[in-house]
Amino acid sequence: MRFYMPAKLYQEADCVWHHREEIGQLGKCALIVTGRHSAKANGSYDDVCKALDDQKVDHFLFDEVEENPSIETVMKARDFGAEHQADMVIGIGGGSPLDAAKAIALMLKHPGEDRDYLYKKGADSSTLPIVEVPTTCGTGSEVTPVSVLTIHAQKTKGSIPHKIFANYALVDGRYLKTAPISVLHNTAIDALAHLWEAFINADADDCTHMCVAAGLRVWKRNKAVLLGERPAEDTDYNNMMNASALAGMAIAQDGTTLPHGLSYPVTYNQHMAHGRAVGYFQAGYLAAADKADREAALQMAGFKSLDDYQNFYEALCGADKLSDQDLDYAVDVLSKKPDKLKKAPFDVDKKVLHDIAFFTK
Repeated sequence: MRFYMPAKLYQEADCVWHHREEIGQLGKCALIVTGRHSAKANGSYDDVCKALDDQKVDHFLFDEVEENPSIETVMKARDFGAEHQADMVIGIGGGSPLDAAKAIALMLKHPGEDRDYLYKKGADSSTLPIVEVPTTCGTGSEVTPVSVLTIHAQKTKGSIPHKIFANYALVDGRYLKTAPISVLHNTAIDALAHLWEAFINADADDCTHMCVAAGLRVWKRNKAVLLGERPAEDTDYNNMMNASALAGMAIAQDGTTLPHGLSYPVTYNQHMAHGRAVGYFQAGYLAAADKADREAALQMAGFKSLDDYQNFYEALCGADKLSDQDLDYAVDVLSKKPDKLKKAPFDVDKKVLHDIAFFTK
């Protein structure tokens, strides 16, 4: 059994301001990494700037991170940060800016390396100091070592082999208040996928189960809000953020499994939101798992059956089905990734992958 989560996590209102002195101790010039709009709309960018200004830390904004960030974007941000002599990186946003921030911090630490370094196994994984400020409730990237990037040459996404934890994860549920309901839906499904895939996982142990049990207990408190049965309150936003962080802690220990592997080609080719894509394959994955594991996973999340989950998923993400061509392609891509296949706690061949992918057809 093992548990490693070196990021210092704080969750509270006005989190960034309360911990500004700790941020200020990390460096003298911050590269702020985010997307075009949401960080400015929800107030997180202003909060970070205010904290940095208070600590007399210079800062420069790179706000070109796209959904499912590419290697090209990471390298562009690295060059921008190097130009301004950044000595720390602050990621603000959902999983895309947070993942990108880790990869950018890696490349800034190794300025003489080219893009191939991102996927160079066994290379030095040291980075500049990193602060992550999540503004969605799905990836848990603020507490994972994972950075998933789009690889255009392969028409898919893939985690870089470097394991990169942030120095600080500053979690404030207030930032969810301006998020579109579609974002809350997609990211909440992503958090659920992380919890289930960490639980039904060949590398799961008691520490993983601890995070999963706590995460699902918190996650299911939000179901009525996600279904529109009642309006969200501050406690609900905090619960969503906490469930995401607990899910992140879980996958930080044992990684994701087959649904994530199937989702990557779909996300790339169909531009489907990540949470919706991984949620699409959850029912099939649970159906392929051991019965006791399946029943425990459903019960902890507050679902009576696979049909109950699928109805919930379709209420949040829609009932549209992927084409046979897209599903066959996803199966073919994943079948060639042994590192991902071995994460499943049951025997996997191409037929099993096909059954999972086509389960809801």
